[in-house]
Amino acid sequence: MSAVENYSGRFLAAVESATPAYRTPPHNIEAEQALIGAVLVNNDAFDRVSDFLKAEHFSEELHRRIFEIASQLIRAGKVATPVTLKTFLGEHDLGGMTVPQYLARLAAEATSVINAEDYGRTIYDLATRRQLINIGEEIVNTAYDSPVDAEPREQIEEAERRLYSIAEQGRYDGGFVRFSDALTAAIDMAAKAYERDGKLAGIATGLLDLDAKMGGLQRSDLVIIAGRPGMGKTALATNIAFNIAKAYEFELKPDGSHETTNGGIVGFFSLEMAAEQLATRIIAEQSGVPGYKIRRGDMTDHEFHRIAEAARVMQSIPFYIDQTGGISIAQLAARARRLKRQRGLDVLVVDYLQLLSGSKSKGENRVQELTEITTGLKALAKELNVPIMALSQLSRQVENREDKRPQLSDLRESGSIEQDADVVAFVFREEYYLNGKQPAPGTDEHLKWQMDMDRVHGKAEVIIGKQRHGPTGMVQLSFEAEMTRFGNLAKEDHMPERMGD
Repeated sequence: MSAVENYSGRFLAAVESATPAYRTPPHNIEAEQALIGAVLVNNDAFDRVSDFLKAEHFSEELHRRIFEIASQLIRAGKVATPVTLKTFLGEHDLGGMTVPQYLARLAAEATSVINAEDYGRTIYDLATRRQLINIGEEIVNTAYDSPVDAEPREQIEEAERRLYSIAEQGRYDGGFVRFSDALTAAIDMAAKAYERDGKLAGIATGLLDLDAKMGGLQRSDLVIIAGRPGMGKTALATNIAFNIAKAYEFELKPDGSHETTNGGIVGFFSLEMAAEQLATRIIAEQSGVPGYKIRRGDMTDHEFHRIAEAARVMQSIPFYIDQTGGISIAQLAARARRLKRQRGLDVLVVDYLQLLSGSKSKGENRVQELTEITTGLKALAKELNVPIMALSQLSRQVENREDKRPQLSDLRESGSIEQDADVVAFVFREEYYLNGKQPAPGTDEHLKWQMDMDRVHGKAEVIIGKQRHGPTGMVQLSFEAEMTRFGNLAKEDHMPERMGD
């Protein structure tokens, strides 16, 4: 038996005898020894594991110190060998063996550098299992000892956050991919867009001119819809979200899962408005019955039947609403992941950005907090591979200008919104501003005002101020205020194509 094996056996025996009443957390001393030995013999072995393996993933304290010091030496452009490491490690009791002797043994009995990545994955996977055990123990202990005023849901969300942080840290399935692989994925996307109605690469919003300008909502994009109060941000978001959910179609894959072929499953975070209010808006939009009539119950039999029919259609669409107010970006991410895992998810809507909070440590600095939120939303869009449409308020400086069309500089509180977003679109309705400026009837000013009102009545502009993958510019939509409904604007020279049900 070699000295290394002898040490391993004594180390395991010592652990087992010291804790006879408990199960030993999963670990593999031999894999750790083999990897460290390979690194000491050939520092190239470190490059095979350095992007996912860290010192804390080793179960043995001495191995953690050896790997950490070796990492520092190699990254500094120096050589990590038993000779260069021994001065940094001090004295350890290794059952009659000194640290230099132990390092020399590891190097002498090292395996091939080719196996380094396999050993690294083994060490990483076992460390992950130990982290899961720790989280499980903390969940149990917290549940037993939690204060009276503690909400179990908060504990669930914290556990989910920690579980997903483990999943995202140090993943060894990333790294460089061949350009030819990326090229194939791009061609596949183009082919699917060519075969799809409307020839869109992304998910159709149901608003033809907007789709033509944007190519639909692209996966992993962060789309910001911004505007002043009263412009119809929420109405536009609900219109688009409902159009996508209503158009949802899927095909069954061989493994029994569903693959979306048209439309999509929508998750809607309504941080300002209750789910019932949101549903009322959508019923008004779909039935053509004004929202105020629905809220008062003031409607004819014909209108009631239209509402009932609209509600029947809405029962079956994959549209999920979370109406919890004041949640953090971490909680939002955890709930979005849960929705994707349990029901599926193709589009996520957040109404609206300024009602989210960041981590407690950043709560004092709102600009820094908003940067954390927008960065988190962009990272979540990439992680879930879905477009995230987030609404945003604009600053009051818009009101001080003669031309009240918004600009990128009007985004409130942080330049991070513009920086992190793939698309920034502003909702603008000139009719809203003209309506409050009515001159005295019978005057020349009133006649001019009336002409201006006729020109802009029932029209809205979506101004695309930024778009990574396409042109900027303005799209005109129709807007029916009573039904809070955006639609395709009928051109004077032709009527718009009818959307399929």
